[in-house]
Amino acid sequence: MQMIHNSTIIEEGAKIGKNVTIGPFCRIGSDVTIDEGTTIASHVVIEGKTTLGKNNRIFSHTVLGSIPQDLKFQGEEVELIFGDNNTIREFCFITPGTQHGGWVTRVGNNNLIMGYVHLGHDVIVGDHCIISNATNVGGHVEFGSYVVVGATSAIHQFVKIGDHAMLGGASALTQDLPPYCIAEGNRAAVRGLNLVGLRRHIDKNEIDPIKKAYKELFESNQALKESAITLLEKDPIEKVKKLCHFVINTQRGIPYKRKDFNEKREGLNEKE
Repeated sequence: MQMIHNSTIIEEGAKIGKNVTIGPFCRIGSDVTIDEGTTIASHVVIEGKTTLGKNNRIFSHTVLGSIPQDLKFQGEEVELIFGDNNTIREFCFITPGTQHGGWVTRVGNNNLIMGYVHLGHDVIVGDHCIISNATNVGGHVEFGSYVVVGATSAIHQFVKIGDHAMLGGASALTQDLPPYCIAEGNRAAVRGLNLVGLRRHIDKNEIDPIKKAYKELFESNQALKESAITLLEKDPIEKVKKLCHFVINTQRGIPYKRKDFNEKREGLNEKE
C-alpha cells in the first residue's frame, strides 16, 4: 500500500514500489525509480535518472539527482543509484555521475548520511559507512565499506578511502586514506589505526597482523611503497594484502609523517 500525500507531484513515468511513503510537497521526476518500503519525508526533490532501493529513509529538504555541479556536463544521461536500507538525513545534496567519471554516482547499502552532506558527481560509497553532518565530498571520491567521516570535514576530488578507515571531524583530506587507518587535521595525515572500528567488525585474530603491518609500513626507514612491496613478499593475510595494494596503487599519495620526525618535534616542543 502506497501512502503519498496529495500535495506531492509525481511526474508521469516515475516507478513507485509497494509500501512507499512520500510526505507533503515533494517532487518526483519522471525517470525516478523508488523500490518498496522506502520512506520520503516532506519537501524532498528527486529528479534525473535516480534509483532508490528498498527500505531507504530520505529526510526532509534533501535533493537527489539534480544535475552535476560540473561545467563540462551537457545534459548526458547519467545516473544516481542507491542500494537498500540507507538513511539520508535533512538537507543533503547528492548528484549523479558524469561521462568523464563513469556516468554513475553510487551509494551502497546500510549507510548513514547525516544532515547537510554534499556528495559530488561520480562518488562511490560502499556499505555501512557513516558520513557525518556538513561533510563536503568532491567529485570522483571513492569510499570503501565501514568508513566513518567526522562532521564538517572536506574531502578533495579523486581521493580514495579504504575499508574501515576513519577521518576525524573538521579535517581536510587531500590524499588517499588507507584501509584500517585514522587520519585527522588540516591537512589530514594518518595518525594510527582505527582500532575501535576494527574491533567492532573484524575478527580479533586478524587485528594483530594489521597492527604489525602498520608498523612496518609507517614506522620503518623504507619508503612507504617499498615497505608495502617488502611486506607483500612475506605472503601476509588478505586484509594486510589489501592494505599493501592500496599503498602501492595510490595516485594521490598517502598523507603521513614518520615516527622519528614526530618524536623530534615532540622533543623540541618539550624544550620550548
